[in-house]
Amino acid sequence: MEELLVESLEEATQPLSSGIRLPNIQRHPNKQLVCGRGFRETADFCLHQIHNALFQNQWEQAAELLKSYFQTLEDTSTAKLRAAPEVIWRLGTEVLLHHPKSTLEDVKSFADRMKNLGVKNYLKVSLEHVFHLLCLGMTEDAYRHLTVAESWRYGDRSASEEKLIKLIQAHRALLDYKKWAEKRQFMLDNEVDYMSESAYALEMSSHFRQATGAFKEIIQYPGVWDTFVQSYADLLEFYGDPEGVQRLLNDYAYDSKYPANPNAHVFLYAFLKRSGEPTESLIKVLMILHQLVPSHELMLELNMLLQESGKEEHRQQGLQVLFSLLDFSSWKEHVGAWNSLAKQMKAALHGKHSEWLQAEWSSREDWWPAFHFSHYLAKKDWQQSERLAMKKALVAGILLGKGSKYFTFVVLRGSTSQRKKCKRMKQFVKKHSMAGSG
Repeated sequence: MEELLVESLEEATQPLSSGIRLPNIQRHPNKQLVCGRGFRETADFCLHQIHNALFQNQWEQAAELLKSYFQTLEDTSTAKLRAAPEVIWRLGTEVLLHHPKSTLEDVKSFADRMKNLGVKNYLKVSLEHVFHLLCLGMTEDAYRHLTVAESWRYGDRSASEEKLIKLIQAHRALLDYKKWAEKRQFMLDNEVDYMSESAYALEMSSHFRQATGAFKEIIQYPGVWDTFVQSYADLLEFYGDPEGVQRLLNDYAYDSKYPANPNAHVFLYAFLKRSGEPTESLIKVLMILHQLVPSHELMLELNMLLQESGKEEHRQQGLQVLFSLLDFSSWKEHVGAWNSLAKQMKAALHGKHSEWLQAEWSSREDWWPAFHFSHYLAKKDWQQSERLAMKKALVAGILLGKGSKYFTFVVLRGSTSQRKKCKRMKQFVKKHSMAGSG
């Protein structure tokens, strides 16, 4: 490996097209002396200084320091020698992406040199350069680089290189999917039959075959493959394979080889809902999502499904979902959530199920009053939305009694503008308050 690196030095240190020289190296007659302990201490200090320059956006200074740091490629330590190319590649790319004199051609040229500066980095550099091209919207160039990287080989591939090849193939498949989607939109806009023998239909079919093959391969590996799975599912669904879509999404959501992933359950739920699956199936999927992300926006939809089922067990679960949702600050001012909670709390009390409320309140009575029902929040909520304040006041009155600061403030302010509603609310709280003070 050392010989390969040394052979690559002269090419890698040529100035870039804009004149930026990243980086430079000087030869030393006594290599063992230069690469000793003092050399490594200096190299570590240089790396520290480069980091400082990057943190302070001093890109010209970082470029100058990299000229010296490039000498680490002559370190006689095997571990240091193996690590140096990747360190230089990552630092150099970061500098070039921000350097005021850098051009797109500089980034491309540096990436090409880094691919061959230690062949073990070829695939990683290729993939990251593709990401850069995609961020710039250069999809055709990205596709071409992916195709070249996909066919690259140097000796026997290691297990890590095999995974990188699969990842490269999957990203190439994403671009095939993008082309397919563009053709589909064109055909839909122009009312062209996608089953016809037109050139567009044949191109769509070609992109479909290339994309699905790569998607099928990448999802065999454990990981989070959201974008790939969504694209794969879209292809299968469009060509009339709902069983294949459901099998794909079920595996992605429930197969233990994949890490717990809320999005997997969102994808499955959306497909089942679109397919008209029974309410029980939809509830099952969303209840798992509730366990993973109780603050997810679909929790309001879950609550609605639970209420619509009509089952007493589901009505209790709906309360649990709403209380959990309102544990999170992002929902503190959501009128819909408070409206649903107030309505369902009233229904539970009318149905003689105060124990449902007590079960939820027992773990929250120490912190919800300050979190939701302070005098400050009552004033703030009333100014922003009287409807929100009225719903929260009813919940506060039921849980804390008529002495609640929030309830008292809202009733006092609402005695003029919301007189009838306030009167009914006071009567309900007096009769049903769990605090025993009503």
